[in-house]
Amino acid sequence: MQIAANGIKIEYQQYGPLDGIPLILIRGLGTPMSYWPANFLSEFANLGYRTIIFDNRDIGLSQRCPDPNTPVDADVILTQLDAGQLPKPAYHLEDMARDVIGLMDGLKVQKAHVLGISMGGGIAQILACEYASRLLSATMVMTSAHFNGLSKLTNLLARPETRLQFQQSWVDGNHLWGGTDYRVSEDELRVQAGIAWDQGCDPDGVNRQCLAMIQSPDRRNNLRDVSLPCLVIHGTQDNLVSPADGRQVADLIPGANFIAIEGMGHAITPPLAPVMIHHVHAFIESQQSD
Repeated sequence: MQIAANGIKIEYQQYGPLDGIPLILIRGLGTPMSYWPANFLSEFANLGYRTIIFDNRDIGLSQRCPDPNTPVDADVILTQLDAGQLPKPAYHLEDMARDVIGLMDGLKVQKAHVLGISMGGGIAQILACEYASRLLSATMVMTSAHFNGLSKLTNLLARPETRLQFQQSWVDGNHLWGGTDYRVSEDELRVQAGIAWDQGCDPDGVNRQCLAMIQSPDRRNNLRDVSLPCLVIHGTQDNLVSPADGRQVADLIPGANFIAIEGMGHAITPPLAPVMIHHVHAFIESQQSD
């Protein structure tokens, strides 16, 4: 389903009771909502959460947001960065945070728990800093308080691919960043990537998201002023965003909880989903009992 949010069209889905506690899940760079494991969604729904997922702008079935002054070719972006030039982003991570608020407005959700992974964890940080009055809590997974991954940008930027190439890239990426435990088969990964391809994963949109992410402001100072209940989760085997970055986010936010999951990489897979749900649900329940 689509809804108007922050001046654009956002594709979303809901699971669980409509009168349940709202929980909004925010995905990371270049990944549509189809990548959420089915058991991740169904178990949150079974626990009574009104679980809301959506495609970020520029991915999946949500609206594309081009800017004629923003480069989208990966090689052009890298050439500009090598020359010390910052390419003009089409939008900022703050705009993507406002998309979440717009989605809440459209669905008449006054307050919600949010859970963001990777780039979505950065969006969750912005929400906690700037829109705390709209949140019940924020869970930030496999994320950092500032972008420090220019050395890995070649792997993050997208290039035109066929469907088969896209599936293979997802398999290769999972081998690089997926961690040692909680893995799934290559066949499962190919099916997952095929669904994402069919719903829309064009490189132009991914690279616009990437430019928004790499030019997002350093949030370390702002996080010190967050008074919202926050949980930070990171995998010990995350080779894309260092576990130390996740620990720093938790250390910066007053009273934040930090959980390191042994063997978890930079992915939420069906085998990992029950572990994540346990920690998130226990955290939310602890806030309600306080």
